Amino acid sequence: MMKFFPKLLLLALLAFPAALLLRGPVASAQDLTEDEEAEAVDEDVVDDVTTEDEDDEAEVEDDDNAELTEEKDDEEEEVLVGEVKASPQADTTILFVKGEDFPANNIVKFLLGFSNKGLENFAVESLDASFRYPQDYQFYIQNFTALQLSTMVPPGRQATFEYSFIPAEPMGGRPFGLVINLNYKDANGNIFQDAVFNQTVTITEREDGLDGETIFMYVFLSGLGLLVIVGLHQLLESRKRRRPAPKVEMGTSSHNDVDMSWIPQETLNQINKTSPRRSPRKRSQKRSAGSDE
Repeated sequence: MMKFFPKLLLLALLAFPAALLLRGPVASAQDLTEDEEAEAVDEDVVDDVTTEDEDDEAEVEDDDNAELTEEKDDEEEEVLVGEVKASPQADTTILFVKGEDFPANNIVKFLLGFSNKGLENFAVESLDASFRYPQDYQFYIQNFTALQLSTMVPPGRQATFEYSFIPAEPMGGRPFGLVINLNYKDANGNIFQDAVFNQTVTITEREDGLDGETIFMYVFLSGLGLLVIVGLHQLLESRKRRRPAPKVEMGTSSHNDVDMSWIPQETLNQINKTSPRRSPRKRSQKRSAGSDE
């Protein structure tokens, strides 16, 4: 036993420093592990806080969107509630006098029939018409004056109204939305509006009559023709003036062939006396008398 004691003591002395050396790195490793765990815990806490903040922001945005959606729905409901519609106790019909032809700068006339099918009186107040932009009927192109009717229609009765309008001339050849509304109310004061006609129509260009451009063209052509005639006349006159006058020889002609028997002798004597020139007959007589002497 005593023999093994020194060996055990030596082994203990060798093992104790080795244990101390090994314990330091292990402790430091454990300390590092604890620090990393603490940092990981802090990061988890931060991530949780960030996630909670993001969730809160998302909930706030969702609440705002929900409030906006509710407000829009409320506004749409208000618009729908405030929209004026036709009464189910009344019927309307429309008839265009010249058919559904809408010439520009020409009168378009239609007749509108109103039938009261209910048990209360209807007061027909006004009738209006307008041209709208075909892609957006809220945009007015041409708005016509409303016709004030102020007509009471009893139950079971009918009424007919006449309305006319003139499409503007620049609108010819293009499509537009035509809206015709009839405004009326019942005995309780409820207001109704019936869109009697709400369709897209094409404004045709006028073919009859003369427009300003056609008249100007005719006047221009007439003036041009007149200038051509005057120019030709002046050209012919200038050519006539340039031609030489024809020469007429009067010296060799004789008056013996002239028949003056119908002239009285007294008149011939007066003519011969007053004439500065003597007649060829007297000259010949004088020459013959001189030759005899």
